[in-house]
Amino acid sequence: MSQAKTGGGMFTFLIIMVIVMIIYSVQTLRDGVAAGAGLILEPITILLGFNWLVTILVLAAITGCYSSLLQKYTIDYEKMQRVQKKMKEFQKDFREAQLAGDEKRIRKMKDKQQKMMEEQMQMSQEQFKPMAWIMIITIPIFLWLLSKAHEMGEATFAIGGTINLADPLFFLPAWIIWYMLCSLALSQIIRKTLDIGGL
Repeated sequence: MSQAKTGGGMFTFLIIMVIVMIIYSVQTLRDGVAAGAGLILEPITILLGFNWLVTILVLAAITGCYSSLLQKYTIDYEKMQRVQKKMKEFQKDFREAQLAGDEKRIRKMKDKQQKMMEEQMQMSQEQFKPMAWIMIITIPIFLWLLSKAHEMGEATFAIGGTINLADPLFFLPAWIIWYMLCSLALSQIIRKTLDIGGL
């Protein structure tokens, strides 16, 4: 993997982040993206009988599925694990050399350390490759849910009791907390089902 290609993934991610910030900051753009997403998402809500907890659960499952698939086919997890294992072994050997006071071995390992650090950085940056595509699909869904927060009504949670989904729960609107919980839980299930590795 070339450094230019890896850097390109991060650059694309940063560009998407800037665009997202602009869209979120400008009310007209935010409403326009939400309305466009609504063309696809409104029928789902109607189909689910305007049950917002279930709607958010379904959307979390959809986003979890495509984000996991994108990561599966754009990130070389086996290579990432190999690099991580090699780095751990190197760090162990380096500590042993320091404790033994073996200056010749330390100098030799320091020459190798820089190359290994660059390789680890490249593998870390590789994780940015699917992020841009994930955000392109996820942000419209999030903005649509944000525009519908006032319509969601109340729901009962094990912690917090009955609360309006637009009201704060642990410093965030309850619907966002519900979305995050669903997304985290479902993503783990999906990743295990698809046998997607990780660090």
